[in-house]
Amino acid sequence: MKQEKKRKGFNYPHVYIMFLIVMLLVVALSWIVPSGQYERVEDPVTGAVKLNTDVFNYVEKSDPIGFMDFFTALHNGVVQSADIIVMLLFASGALYILEKSDAIAAGIHKLLRVAEGKEKLIIFVLLTVFAIMGTIGFGEGGIPFIPLAMAVVMGMGYDRITAFATSTVGLAIGFTAGAVNFYTTGVSQSIVGLPIYSGLIFRIIALVIFIAISVVYILRYANKTKADPTKSIVAEEYSEQLENAKSAEYEEEAFTLPRKIALLGLVGVLVGSAFGAIQLDWGMPQLSAVYAIYAVFLVIILRINPSEAATTFGTGAARLLPTALAIGFARSVMILMTQAQIIDTAVHALSGLLSNTGSVITLLVLFLVVIFFNFFVVSGSGKAVILMPIMGPLGKILGINQQVMVVVYQFGDGFTNYLWPTSGGLMAALGMSNVSYSAWVKFSMKLFLLLHFAAFLLIVIANYLGLGPH
Repeated sequence: MKQEKKRKGFNYPHVYIMFLIVMLLVVALSWIVPSGQYERVEDPVTGAVKLNTDVFNYVEKSDPIGFMDFFTALHNGVVQSADIIVMLLFASGALYILEKSDAIAAGIHKLLRVAEGKEKLIIFVLLTVFAIMGTIGFGEGGIPFIPLAMAVVMGMGYDRITAFATSTVGLAIGFTAGAVNFYTTGVSQSIVGLPIYSGLIFRIIALVIFIAISVVYILRYANKTKADPTKSIVAEEYSEQLENAKSAEYEEEAFTLPRKIALLGLVGVLVGSAFGAIQLDWGMPQLSAVYAIYAVFLVIILRINPSEAATTFGTGAARLLPTALAIGFARSVMILMTQAQIIDTAVHALSGLLSNTGSVITLLVLFLVVIFFNFFVVSGSGKAVILMPIMGPLGKILGINQQVMVVVYQFGDGFTNYLWPTSGGLMAALGMSNVSYSAWVKFSMKLFLLLHFAAFLLIVIANYLGLGPH
C-alpha cells in the first residue's frame, strides 16, 4: 500500500534533468525571440563596460545554438563556476576534518544542554545570525555553515525541514534586504549614481520585517510538527529520527580545550571572511584560502596525523561533487542565453512596454520581471549590470526615485535565489543538507509568497515616501 501511494504523487525530476529542460527552453526561445543588443561603451574613468540604452539594434543570429553547443555549455558552465565550486570544495573538506574530530558533536552536546527549554530562542538566534551573514553579501559563502546549524536544530528534536529553513531562510532574507550587500545593493547603486549603501535605515527596517515574518512561519511549522510528527513534510524520516533519539544511548564527547579552540577558530573563519569581503574586497580565491588555512589550523590544534587529515579533507570535498556539478549546470543556462543574444531583446521590449504606465503598475511589473529574470540569470551583480541601466532611466522618465528602483531590483532578486531550481547556491545547500527540492518547495512556497507580498508593500511605501539617496 505504501508503495502505491508513493507512485501516485508527483516526483520532481533530478536537478540535472531540470537544468537540461531549462536549457532546451532557452534553445527553443532562441528560434522565436529575435536577437538584439545594446551598444556597449567603456567608462573612461573606471574602465567598466556599460550598456548605452539609447542605442539598440536587432542583429542576425550569427552564432545559432548547435547540437554540440548545447552540451559544451555544460562543460563551460562548470569551468566558469570554478571559483564558487572550489571555495565550496575547500570549505567542505575543512569542515569535514572538524566533523570527524568530534569537535562539532562535543560543541552541539554542550549547546543543547544550555538550550534546554529555550529551543524557540535558539531558532530565532540562528535565523538572525544567518540573516546578518546574508545582508553583508554572503550567498554561497554561508552555505558551508548550514549543516552545522541544522545539527543543532535537529538535536533539539525538530525535523530536517525546520533545521534547513532556519539557516537557509535567514540567508535569503538577509541577502534580499541587502543593507550592505555589494552584489545587489552596492552594484545597483553605483550604476545609477547613488552613494554606496545609502538608504541603510530603510533596508534595516525591511530586514526586521522579513525576520519577523520568517520566524513566525518557521516556528508555527516547527511547533505543529513537533506536536504531531505525521504532519511533517518528511514525516517518515522524522519518525525514524525521533525513534533513534529515544533508543540511542549517546556517549557524550568531552568538550576539551583543543575542541573549544577548534570551534572558536570556526567563528574566526566566519568573522574574518565577512570582514575580508566587506573591507578588503575579497573574492572566492581568498575565501578558499581561509578554509585551507583553517584546515591546517585544525591539524595543529587537534594534533591530527597530516596524512589522515589530507584523506579526510578529500573525502569531505568529494561529498560536494554532485552539488558542484549542479552549480556549473546552472551557469550553462546563462551561457546559452548569451550565445542566443536574446537577453538585450527582452530588456528592450520591457522598457518599451512600461514607458506609458503609472508608477505603481510599473513597480509591480518590474518587480515581477526581476523575479522571472532571476530564473535564467541568478547572478545578482550580473543581472544588475543588465537591468539597472534600463530601470534607472525608466525611473527618471516616470518620476520614480532611483533609490526605489534599486530596492525593486534587490527585493526581486533575493528571495528566488532560494526557490528557483536554476539557483546553483540553493542546489548546493539542498545537496549538502540531504533535503529534496520538492520537500523544500512544499514548505517554502507560502513563506516566499508572504515575503514577496511584504517586499512589494515596502516598495510602494518607499515610492510614496520618496526614499532619498541618503
